[in-house]
Amino acid sequence: MTSFYDLSATLPGGKPYPFSQLKGKVVLIVNVASQCGFTPQYKGLQALYEKYHEKGLEILGFPCNQFGGQEPGTDDEIATFCERNHGVTFPLMAKSDVNGDQTNEVYKWLKERKAGLLGLTRIKWNFEKFLIDKEGNVVHRWASTTSPEAIDKEVAKLLQ
Repeated sequence: MTSFYDLSATLPGGKPYPFSQLKGKVVLIVNVASQCGFTPQYKGLQALYEKYHEKGLEILGFPCNQFGGQEPGTDDEIATFCERNHGVTFPLMAKSDVNGDQTNEVYKWLKERKAGLLGLTRIKWNFEKFLIDKEGNVVHRWASTTSPEAIDKEVAKLLQ
């Protein structure tokens, strides 16, 4: 059975991002998009990152164009947009799928471990959030409508 720390994602440009470097950290994983009604959540995610990064929080953004074509740009365009408009400094992975035949391995693993509403595993929309504890366990999954501010207490609890 694969552990969270056996996983790896792909950074823009094709460089691997091994999750083994996340051991002992609390990790928030979010599928993101630049042209979505939830895009303003980038600011809240960045605020969480700034508040807790030094205490052991890592946030990983996974740009995805599977929901209403709301992430049409290239990896470079996405990074520029996020930095310029929302001050994003947490890592953004290369654009990938979170549902379907081409689902990236991280999202396959996450969905196997934490189903959503009514036991459904598929990602319903942009900005769904998965919270992983310091031991690599998926402990929470939130819908797009849950703001970063609303999960602050859960993140803080895991960092203690």
